[in-house]
Amino acid sequence: MRPLLDYSISVEKISRILGQEINLDPSLEFTGVTSNDGEVVDGDLFLAYPGAKTHGAHFASNAISRGARAIVTDLEGTKIADGLPVITVSNARVAGALISAHLYRKPMQEMVSIGITGTNGKTTVSTLLYQLFQEAGRESGLIGTVETRIARDSVASARTTPEADALQGIAATMSERHLRHLVMEVSSHAMVMQRLVGSHFAMVGFTNLSQDHLDFHHSMENYFNAKASLFTLEYADKAFINIDTEFGLRLFSECGIPATSLSRNNPQASWHFTSITPTTTGTSFSARGAGGILIESSTPLHGYFNLDNILLVLAIAIECGIDPLDCAAIFPKLKGAPGRMEAIECGQNFTALVDYAHTPDAVRSVISTASQFTTGKVIAVLGCGGDRDASKRPLMGSALIEESGIAIFTSDNPRSEDPKKILEDMTEHLKLEDPSRVIVDREEALSYAVSLCRPGDTLLVLGKGHENGQEIKGQKIDFDDRLVLAKILEELR
Repeated sequence: MRPLLDYSISVEKISRILGQEINLDPSLEFTGVTSNDGEVVDGDLFLAYPGAKTHGAHFASNAISRGARAIVTDLEGTKIADGLPVITVSNARVAGALISAHLYRKPMQEMVSIGITGTNGKTTVSTLLYQLFQEAGRESGLIGTVETRIARDSVASARTTPEADALQGIAATMSERHLRHLVMEVSSHAMVMQRLVGSHFAMVGFTNLSQDHLDFHHSMENYFNAKASLFTLEYADKAFINIDTEFGLRLFSECGIPATSLSRNNPQASWHFTSITPTTTGTSFSARGAGGILIESSTPLHGYFNLDNILLVLAIAIECGIDPLDCAAIFPKLKGAPGRMEAIECGQNFTALVDYAHTPDAVRSVISTASQFTTGKVIAVLGCGGDRDASKRPLMGSALIEESGIAIFTSDNPRSEDPKKILEDMTEHLKLEDPSRVIVDREEALSYAVSLCRPGDTLLVLGKGHENGQEIKGQKIDFDDRLVLAKILEELR
């Protein structure tokens, strides 16, 4: 996303920022920056990063032909881009992030920027905060897994946390439009890959940590450290941390910035609930915060995990100066994020919900929540993604069969893997009793699940949530659980 105002940065300034000499004309200026050679326009600086499959420097010639004035890359990239104007650095990602932030004049510091991290809940917390700010009359921006919103304009997101050049460009666009807040999801991948270098948040929030992404991080300790690195003076001023998990409690005790504790039921936490009353339409609650403040309100969202999300939203909103009475009035209006316990209504006589749950902990939480308002059976459909953390597959399979009334195993995004092998990993040590079943084809699995539903039942379609495609053997085919499920339900009428 390109900002509208004119921006520029010279080789001389880049030299000062990076603290090194650059063998290019010091007066040479760049008016944009990008790591995507297909998006280069005249006057850009092209960022050539080392990648998992190929080095970005292989695309440097195309970037120059499209108008890039120079390349930022590492020693390996410099050899590949031999003969082209190159700024050679030891770490291209750090250099690219710093240059991007300075080119766009550090736009995140022009707004009250808020970063949310954690295994589960990032999207919901960010979405609810964005909605609350909008309802309170504060034009805001949102960057996350599902979408990027600039006030009321929306575009689909390519990844949870964009590359540094894209992130700073989006933030600059928000700053140009005088938005008051930026709320964004911060992934552990983004921290490890140093996309947030040069960024700074007024506040950061932590939801929880449970097994996920171990194909990338290799251990829970590495995963925790990636999340914890956000909670430092380099990246933020204040922290809000849910302490109901072992990792949350540890993060709170080790946090390098002033931190506020949150808990669902620990009265020693700065923010905690004093009452929780599930209803047929959601949950009523009262919460006590720092200084003894008491807020009574309700939410249409179900489940204890959503109450954890709401408490974090409430604490941050109050810190941002939203009147507690306004918060209480706004909360009943807030809707969950797309693909998060999203109801599909087509006149059927049972409840049908689509959710993004794709970790063992999230699967258990969502099914447990559905059980609280289901008078019949909970019928749950789930798969696991290919080319991702395989160690969680049996854990997710166990969660599905132990928590649901009927468990249906199917494909998620198999990517390059054989979907049958993924399903074997999920079910190898499980005993499936009819009508629970393994059905490789996802649409067929949804049709079978619907055929089992009776009045009072709840159908949960888990794993893909808001996604509108299915990745199979290098191709992405159109597949949106919400649309496919709606079509099947319509055929019942």
